[in-house]
Amino acid sequence: MRAILTYHSLDTSGSVISVDPAVFVRQMEWLARSSVRVVTLAELMTASAHEHVVALTFDDGFRNFADVAAPVLTAHGFPATVFVVSDRVGATNRWGSATDRGIPELPLLDWKSLHDLASAGFTLGAHTRSHPRLNRIDPSHLADEIVGSAEVIRANIGCVATEFAYPYGATTAQAAAVARSAFRFGCTTELRMARPTDDPLLLPRIEMYYFRSETSLDAWVAPGFPYRLGLRSFARRVRGGVLSFAGDS
Repeated sequence: MRAILTYHSLDTSGSVISVDPAVFVRQMEWLARSSVRVVTLAELMTASAHEHVVALTFDDGFRNFADVAAPVLTAHGFPATVFVVSDRVGATNRWGSATDRGIPELPLLDWKSLHDLASAGFTLGAHTRSHPRLNRIDPSHLADEIVGSAEVIRANIGCVATEFAYPYGATTAQAAAVARSAFRFGCTTELRMARPTDDPLLLPRIEMYYFRSETSLDAWVAPGFPYRLGLRSFARRVRGGVLSFAGDS
């Protein structure tokens, strides 16, 4: 097992970006007593093929990361990456996109909190400046959104972001090339296990929303789990294709 797990908000709303805090706590407790080792993205990419390893990522930089996740992760000694939307720090996740309907408006971490998290050992990654779909914006804006987000983080905190996450998982060859010029790792939303041969700027992740009711992750280390994950990934692609067709018609 080699996987990058993705969380967004830890809250009880039941939205598509939310995992209940109590479920999150029990999932971390399972990891702590399991044979799965929680590592950084860099360590995951160099881990033995026979080892069970996961890396934890949190998109958007919600305030509840500091309130809920950080104390739990610290207690277990787990590393994690928080992907920051740099121009929305201290504001909310109201990006202004119609596709975000049904998602609760929630507060994001401010710069002081992000500085404290970085000082505590958490990794801060870039998640663009304003959270656009990178496959829909003018290509001339890609560098400002992608590289500019890291520059804003460095200006405010002093740390160099070496990891990037594509908002909504949407990317293009040009967007990936821009990310490659500034970052060591780039994370998509492709739903599958990671492989040693993966492009480090186009890494797949497992969205934990799909496992929001599972407090025991025993099935994850079972031989059949990649097959189960593949079926879920296929169903998601089919659903996405239907919605895209409906939206274009």
